Amino acid sequence: MTERQKKAAQLHSSGYNCAQAVACTFCEDLGFDEETVFRLAEGFGLGMGGMQATCGAVSGAVMLAGMVNSRTEMEGRSKSLTYKIGRDIPAKFLEKNGSLICRELKGVDTGRVLRSCPGCIDDAVEIAEEVLDLK
Repeated sequence: MTERQKKAAQLHSSGYNCAQAVACTFCEDLGFDEETVFRLAEGFGLGMGGMQATCGAVSGAVMLAGMVNSRTEMEGRSKSLTYKIGRDIPAKFLEKNGSLICRELKGVDTGRVLRSCPGCIDDAVEIAEEVLDLK
């Protein structure tokens, strides 16, 4: 387990949602204000507020793609690479866990849990470190 995975687990156990735990874990390293990122990520927790959509941990990791790659100049043309990274993170998570949907990961309808929230956070941090080359 990496130091970031440990930090994300600690943030989650202290009340951060899955998206916040993943995104805020990288704030210090990337030079972002944790309070702002916490607020931005809040709506992405619990599968975007109700387990129907993309896992919050994955959403938090995809937020990092923009934090790392985006350029504020409109001429910067960072979108295509950011979008590619934004596809790579969920693709790797899906391959590893069999779903991107919070409800499916938690086994709400089937009773078969594919991955726990702590496990999703752990995987999202690991994938973000790898895809964003932040080891």
